[in-house]
Amino acid sequence: MIIMVEKKKKHPSFRVPNFGAKSRKRVPERWRKQRGIDNKKRIERSGYGATPKIGYKNPEELRFTRNDGTVGVLVHNEAEMLAVQKDKNHVAIFAHSVSRKKRVLMQKLADSKGINVLNRFGR
Repeated sequence: MIIMVEKKKKHPSFRVPNFGAKSRKRVPERWRKQRGIDNKKRIERSGYGATPKIGYKNPEELRFTRNDGTVGVLVHNEAEMLAVQKDKNHVAIFAHSVSRKKRVLMQKLADSKGINVLNRFGR
């Protein structure tokens, strides 16, 4: 049983300035640090959106965890799958490079050992 003491912090979505404006439809949804000399977002004027800062960071014990308190471990083969079994706070994630035939074999192993696999229905 997994007990979470704290929840992860929520933070705003960090976007480029004027994201969503009618004249900027081609602006992709991503973050770029502002470097212009007169940039309003760089000098943190109100109304221009949030900027990533160290204060948005989560506590060290909560970093890289999922919302249910488990940690996803990338698995490439059966040996790595069995290593995941030893710790109940870990769940397996099949690597992208694992073939379909190998996934079926590893999924049978995971079912027999009681290992939770997040992307079991992928590919």
